[in-house]
Amino acid sequence: MNIREIFKKGKKKKHFAMPHDDARLTEDLLNCEKCNHVMKKADFTEVFGVCDRCGHHHKMHAQDRLAITLDEGSFVELDAALDSANPLEFPGYLEKVKADQQKTGLTEAIVTGKGRIGGEQVVVAVMDAHFRMGSMGSVVGEKITRAVETATELGVPFIIFTASGGARMQEGVLSLMQMAKTSVALKRHADKGLLFISVMTHPTTGGVSASFASVGDINLAEPQALIGFAGRRVIEQTVREKLPDDFQTAEFLLEHGQLDAIIERKNMRQTLSTFVKLHTKGAAHHG
Repeated sequence: MNIREIFKKGKKKKHFAMPHDDARLTEDLLNCEKCNHVMKKADFTEVFGVCDRCGHHHKMHAQDRLAITLDEGSFVELDAALDSANPLEFPGYLEKVKADQQKTGLTEAIVTGKGRIGGEQVVVAVMDAHFRMGSMGSVVGEKITRAVETATELGVPFIIFTASGGARMQEGVLSLMQMAKTSVALKRHADKGLLFISVMTHPTTGGVSASFASVGDINLAEPQALIGFAGRRVIEQTVREKLPDDFQTAEFLLEHGQLDAIIERKNMRQTLSTFVKLHTKGAAHHG
């Protein structure tokens, strides 16, 4: 059996909460946010939040992503108490953070922790676009850095699911410096010969796409994910050219060599498990 056949294996279905902010819901029905196709909630959960007509992968909450990715009961959260401050005294910033905390049940736009995939230990980070659009501030950068350092210390792979609008403007340069800080931690992880897998989901933009999201040993993405740095209109005005219709999509990036593969959500867990097992066995053989 070759590696492509392994990726297509079936797996046990898991259920997760509905993405309330991503689709217009009724009591039993919802609309796809892309094609407006009406689906039953029960059917939507069975296909992991993917439209059965157009294949659009709706944004996921961090806890739901963890539930369909890691071995059941294996997740142990790291640094859950880290909370945002307002070092620049940006007006209304903390009020917006607290509102998102109440809305999502999260303390910040990322959840990190230790867990297992297919029995193999990993450290994982999941960004959540429902919290401040997944923007990267000091706490997000610190949690990623600590998670990478934990993976390096344990000698295990690090996996991140990105979903972000970029750097958090309310924290100014303190937000931008997280690009360098996280990248340095990942370089130290790589220097130990350890695996880093980046999974880019919709949307992955701005400073996140320009730093840790794009430097994985293996860079994956979900279908049709928006991935890019500056916005389409800004780029077109700068270069004075019309961009392709599929510009800044996962498919465009794959075609131009910036991704290793596009993996449907239903196959993501098995794909990650295969890569982790291959790396773990290879490291043990050469160790």
